Parts: sequence; C-alpha cells; structure tokens
Amino acid sequence: MSKKSLVIKVVKAQGVWSNSGASDDNRWMSAAISASWQALGRSGVNPPVGCVLISKDRQLLAVGRTGRGGVPHAEVDALQSLCDVGRSALKGGTAYVTLEPCAHQGKTPPCSDALIGAGIGRLVVAVQDPDQRVNGAGLSQIAAANIDIRLGVMQREAEELLLGFKNRLQKGKPFCSLKIATSMDGRVGLSDRKKRWLTGAPMRRYVHLLRSQNDAIVTGVGTVLSDDPRLNCRNEGIADDSPPIYVFDRLLRTPTTAKLFESQHKVTFFCGGSATHRRHNELMAAGALIVQLPDDPSGRPDVTAGMQYLGEQGVNHALVEAGPGLATSIIAADAVDRIYWTQSNHILGADSLAAIDNLGTEPLNEIAILPEKKYVQADYRVIGDDRLVTLNKSHLNSL
Repeated sequence: MSKKSLVIKVVKAQGVWSNSGASDDNRWMSAAISASWQALGRSGVNPPVGCVLISKDRQLLAVGRTGRGGVPHAEVDALQSLCDVGRSALKGGTAYVTLEPCAHQGKTPPCSDALIGAGIGRLVVAVQDPDQRVNGAGLSQIAAANIDIRLGVMQREAEELLLGFKNRLQKGKPFCSLKIATSMDGRVGLSDRKKRWLTGAPMRRYVHLLRSQNDAIVTGVGTVLSDDPRLNCRNEGIADDSPPIYVFDRLLRTPTTAKLFESQHKVTFFCGGSATHRRHNELMAAGALIVQLPDDPSGRPDVTAGMQYLGEQGVNHALVEAGPGLATSIIAADAVDRIYWTQSNHILGADSLAAIDNLGTEPLNEIAILPEKKYVQADYRVIGDDRLVTLNKSHLNSL
C-alpha cells in the first residue's frame, strides 16, 4: 500500500497512524503545544496552532505559532525564522504541528505546500483539521510527496486548545466559559451591591491572563452599573491582548462614561426591542455597536442568539464575567461549556447576593439532574489565598 492511500485510511479512522513513532515525538509535540498556548485568544478566527521543526539528526531548529489575528500560520512562522543553515538542516527533518496543515488558499498560501517545499521527511500531527476545507486534504497532499506522517500524537492535550475553533465550526457558536468569584458560602457580594474585592491580587492576575486567552468578554448591564469594570488585561506584557467586550443590556442603560469605553476595541451591546432610539444614538455616538436580539421567554435578550452572533463574528472562545442575572440566564440556556469558580475565605451570609439566581423547578431539573447537563470537576488549584475549581460540561470528558 502506498503512503498516500495509507494516510487516507488514517484520515477516515482516527487513532491509526501511518508509521511507527520516534522515541521523542511526545517531547517535541509537547513543545509545539506549549507554543500554541501563546496564540490562544490572539489568533482571531483561525485556530491557535504551534509548530516545531527538527533536523534529521533530531536537533531543534525553530518554533512557530499562529500570529496575531491568524497570520502567519504556525508552520510559516517557524519556517520564516530559519536562516540558510537552518533551512539546509531541515532537509529530511521533521515538522511537529498541533493541527493538520492547511491545503487551501486563504489569506496565505497552503502550509502543506510550504512544508513540502522545505524538504521535510516526516510530519507529526496531533489533530486532524475539522474544517471541511482541509479535513484530511493536507495530510493526503503531504503523503503524496512521499513524506512519512504520524497522526494523533498528544491529541487530547492539543484538542484542549482547539475546543473553541471546533465548537464554532461544528455548532456555530464559541466555546463559552463562565467565571464566577464567590465567598466560601457561594456569595458574590453584600446586599448593598457596592464593589468589593473578594479574591486577592494573585487570583486577579490569573483572571487577567484568562481574559487574554479568550476572543471575547461577555458581561451584563448589572455588572456595568454596580462595578463599572474595565474588563481588560492589566498584567504586564498582555495589555494589548485585551479582547472585545459584549454587554447584554436590554434597555441600553449603560452610561456613556462607563470605563468599558476605554477598551481598544468597539464595545458591542446586545439589546431588546424596548430600548429607545435616544439610547441607541447616545451609545453609538460614544463608539458602541448596537445589536438587537430577539427576546427570550422572560423578556431579556436571548442568550442563544447572542452566542450565535459571536460565532458569526468568528469568536472561538468567549469568557462570561457577569453577576447573578446573566450568569443564571446563560446557565439556564445551557450555553456554558466550562466554569471557572473562584472562592475566597470570606463568609458573607444568607442575606448577601447568591452567585446564581432562582432557577425555578423546571429549569433546575433540566440543568442539575440530567447527566448530560452535569458539570464535572476538571481541575483544582490554590492561587494565593484563594481556590480555583474548573468544571467542564460532562461531554468534554469524552474528548
């Protein structure tokens, strides 16, 4: 059987590889995955990909990742960093890529052509590209050039970074994470609703990093009115990675003096049909974009429609930072794929604000009881004096 036909079989049967692996394949793929983390939240509509180039005698030559806004692709980024000696040393060497190289002409020429032209002798890929413009075509083209291929190395680890890209392609909406900061007894603030920090500075720095790894921050008007947040990235070195902000604001009550308008991006407001033309005009004059969504049964802008809009805008990862109102709506709409639940050492008492509002009997049964709706703990860590529990929708455990 030719290499080409064997790779086509691999494409159709996940987990079958076309050749035996080198002893250090996991080592170099791990380096490629580390590089792709640096592209997460920064690659625009494109997936965050990492690439490592190794010489024939197994020496590191170059590391690349998807560039800001998606250009260049990781393979091209790595190839462009090579000097003449490096390009010569790559002949017969190996390329490690976290996602199948593209084989179509988009903003850039096909990466499959670039790797073939570079003279590699072997390609190791973690994940086959779900994009129908690729989806095996890159592997087939490279196999036709008599280049050995191994598919599926560290696939699970690489797929973690591609969740948003795959979710948008397959479901038309971003991978949605909800961040909640509470006291030990699950409360988000005192009844006076005045802004107070629950978690300490180390946890807040972690949240700023988390923001930088998302393509959009979603919040509600209640949070804007009570906290007047900036929702940007204020850790040293990542200020330029602050993502665009989207606000669910049914009546467009956000004041034009809100700190959100300091964002380097245009702020988008999701409103309902009851918002006045005056508020439309005032917010647009302040530089905002207004998107009217259909109302849900409770009369609020429909969360599902908002997520679909984000998907149409090319958002792969969305992080929701909001108060009990929007948090409850987005959970009730079954729109949350992951929860980052931070917990401080405070005890606020029963008269303080709960993290989640009353769900009602029917939604409670749908969300909390059915196994497919369940959230499962995926990670636990201590950051400063606070705790972070990461919970995934149960279906993610099968990836």
